[in-house]
Amino acid sequence: MIIAANLKANLTRAKTVEYLNELEKFLSAKNISQEVLVFPAVSSLNSHAGCAIVGAQNAYPTKNGAFTGEIGVEHLEEFGIKTILIGHSERRHVLGESQKLIAQKFDFFSKLGFKIVYCIGEPLEVRKSGNEKMMSYLDAQYEGIDTEYENLIIAYEPVWAIGTGLTPTLEEIEGLHEELKKKSFAPLLYGGSVKVTNVKEVLALNNVDGILVGSAALNVEDFCMMIESAQNLEK
Repeated sequence: MIIAANLKANLTRAKTVEYLNELEKFLSAKNISQEVLVFPAVSSLNSHAGCAIVGAQNAYPTKNGAFTGEIGVEHLEEFGIKTILIGHSERRHVLGESQKLIAQKFDFFSKLGFKIVYCIGEPLEVRKSGNEKMMSYLDAQYEGIDTEYENLIIAYEPVWAIGTGLTPTLEEIEGLHEELKKKSFAPLLYGGSVKVTNVKEVLALNNVDGILVGSAALNVEDFCMMIESAQNLEK
């Protein structure tokens, strides 16, 4: 399974180093075989050697240039980073990234061979509008995306469940993952208020290949417990 932590705009560089050190101790001590990804804040990116893979939450599709407030491939290369989140709901709905820009990022970073965690999801009003409209909304988020890209991981995150404590039912998650699996054979993660208390049930669902965790992963001990849950399911 793939267990990923999106640390968002949290944890300083020093605290991120502590986080990763504790995580690596756990991964080694428990002989964890799951794929573990961590996406720190941009100012906390650094070189990292270990079992966990460190990725970027965002970057502009360029090597460098006049793009105020952004970073490019040159900045990621400095730290040996070849993994990136693209299309996260907060980039779409809070920061206004269009599908056109998201597809440009995907095309740019896929040509460089990056491992891409590509995020999709729907807001509450879309979910309430019925299954047909919801699936049409999700379909549009695949526009311009190579669903057969070999280093692709897809993360389904219902926007209304992120950081709210609300989650779809297990049956709803399983059913939607079954539909989304028809669009791509890439590993399919679930995200949206995943926490220690529900992670076992979510990971046990058919067509759930892992999780993308936000605020519930800020405590490294909790994140380690989630990783251990995935490890125990595969024993």
